[in-house]
This record gives sequence, structure tokens and C-alpha cells, in this order.
Amino acid sequence: MTEHETNIDFADLPTPSEGFLATLFITVRKVARSRAFYSEVLGGKVVLEENPCMVKLANSWIIMNPGGPPTPDKPDISVVNYEPGDTTSIFLNLRVADIDTCYREWSDRGANFLTPPIDRGAEIRCYMRDPDGYLIEVGQSTGILSGHLAAKRPEDLPG
Repeated sequence: MTEHETNIDFADLPTPSEGFLATLFITVRKVARSRAFYSEVLGGKVVLEENPCMVKLANSWIIMNPGGPPTPDKPDISVVNYEPGDTTSIFLNLRVADIDTCYREWSDRGANFLTPPIDRGAEIRCYMRDPDGYLIEVGQSTGILSGHLAAKRPEDLPG
């Protein structure tokens, strides 16, 4: 393969034969670092290495590229790097069959979890960050399978 050829896994491209499917696009500072995280730590399959990078993650895809200026199809909108901090308005949610195994395996591969898994009644969950600081929830449904929901937050209770 020459330096101008791109290795594409055509069979795993997110191309529905009907209707649509959902993918998640994230702006990353270093494509190679993020590609390694989503493929090597979380076990995804690299479908396209860059421009944009696509990683099939279970039954979904993470699409990654650096930010950039407005384009003709999104005039006046710049894609900018995420600035990690102590607030977020969006995060990736991974539902797993065995949270203890995922926590152990992904930690061994370098995942940075905020806490170990915590039993919240309806589910057991924990959070980690990817190399750019994006928040990722990892959860296993438990109590919700028998109708046990999470406790309401005090601000959600009436008066």
C-alpha cells in the first residue's frame, strides 16, 4: 500500500441499507491516541484510520477528527476541542453485560475510571474519561430488570 492509499474496512462502515443508524462524532486533539483508546482499551474495531477515524464499538461507531473552521454545509459553525472540567452536557453511555469484568479489563488496558462501579439500585455504574477528557458512563442494568428504579433526586420530589 502506498502512502496515499487508505485501508478501509468496507464491511463495517456505518452504512445502513435502509432507515438510519446512530453514530457519535467526537472532536479529538490526537486521532492516533483516541483511535488507540477506543480500539485497544475498549476493544473496538478500526474501520477507517483517519479523515475521519471510525471505530466500530460493539453495535455503534465512534467517529473522530480534529476540530476545524466552518464548512459550506455548516456555515458559521466551528468544530472545537472539548474542554474537560467538572461539568458536562453530553456523554457516551456504554451498557455492559458484566461491569466488574469490563472495569477490571479496561483498567488493566489503561482506562481512567473516576470510581469503581457503584450499585445505584437500578443499575451498577461507574464513569471514565477518554484521552480528550470526554466522560463515558459504563453501566450494567440490575434492579431495573425487576422494576426497581433509581431513587429520585431531592430536587425532583414535590414541594
